[in-house]
Amino acid sequence: MRPRGAFSDLITRRRLLATAATGALWSSMAKAEQLANLPLPGGPDARSITTAFPQKGSMILQRTRPPLLETPFEVFDRGTLTPNDQFYVRWHWADIPTHIETDKFSLVVRGHVNQPLSLSLQDILALPRVELVAVNQCSGNSRGFFQPRVSGGQWANGAMGNALWTGVRLKDVLDKAGVKPGAVQVRFKGMEQPVVEDGPHFMKSLEIDHARDGEVMIAYAMNGEQLPLLNGFPLRLVVPGWYATYWVKMLNDIEVLDQPDTNYWTKVAYTIPDTPHASIEPGQTNVRTIPINRMVPRSFVTNPASGNTVKAATPVTFRGIAFGGDCGVEKVDISIDHGQTWRQTQLGKDEGKYGFRKWETQLIFPAQGEYGFQVRCTNSNGVSQPDAPNWNPAGFMRNVVESIRIVAI
Repeated sequence: MRPRGAFSDLITRRRLLATAATGALWSSMAKAEQLANLPLPGGPDARSITTAFPQKGSMILQRTRPPLLETPFEVFDRGTLTPNDQFYVRWHWADIPTHIETDKFSLVVRGHVNQPLSLSLQDILALPRVELVAVNQCSGNSRGFFQPRVSGGQWANGAMGNALWTGVRLKDVLDKAGVKPGAVQVRFKGMEQPVVEDGPHFMKSLEIDHARDGEVMIAYAMNGEQLPLLNGFPLRLVVPGWYATYWVKMLNDIEVLDQPDTNYWTKVAYTIPDTPHASIEPGQTNVRTIPINRMVPRSFVTNPASGNTVKAATPVTFRGIAFGGDCGVEKVDISIDHGQTWRQTQLGKDEGKYGFRKWETQLIFPAQGEYGFQVRCTNSNGVSQPDAPNWNPAGFMRNVVESIRIVAI
């Protein structure tokens, strides 16, 4: 993280209204300008591309209410940082504010603290500013490729994004309140509301030492601009190296706990098998589960696309992205012989251990025919992507070695 000075130019003391938010946010008229090709094993083969949501460009429409918007995969070939207007969107409940009055907004810090706080945005801006590049990835990214198929949003590979996050350390906010001895966890809640009676408010918790490690932050900007409304304006939690379920959007409540959190979203939802790669056999029961936590390494080819043709015996450039999960990228290897042999690629600029890392390589396909081009990331902890896909009933944590089909002519 890089500390900086005040950042008041990004958030002003005025009422923020997302463009046409009230009507467009829940509009069922998200008409397709075109279709995105998504050859998922269980379908669909295509989804609508929509531009109907405020502050968003062309996005793959997974669901309208609550909004689930996927980043078209070609976006990841354009740069390391994912642009705000095409950064994926995922909410749990459909009742979310369509506008925020910034001069009335407050972040409450309460619970097992010496001094409960109610912080305005100006109070937040007065704290030391920090920046961090980090990947935000939905736990169910790539769920649509699970076989047998599992329930939930059938994402392809676009439920992720990489941004430069700007905000303040969570530790500084907690220290301002004064954490009492005996604190064990910190619980976070945002402004989305259940739409059914007695529905559980969306809340997530971190262990106290994790919350105070100096890396977890409260962000008010991404990629040098205000957070988009659908990505959590005015404040969201950033938990680098952990899945996005912990990155609570529209954060307005922080509670320090002196006993373990048992709320639904921590105790029941977002749990994984306590097994290697969070993997079990379909139908397997009586498996111990734990809350999902750290991300695992992944890598992708961003160009060329699967099915493209190239000239045999001619140099061809391939490029893509990788991230190490909860640490940096050590290397990215590629194979064109079904993993029998591997060769290392050239890595691009390292913008931080939690962000995307570009990779590039040039190779020659020796003869005409069809090839399976594979890409594999190994992170700085020595953990590599597995050769076989994992399976669990929630469709979480897919990170199998990716393969695309290339035809040499």
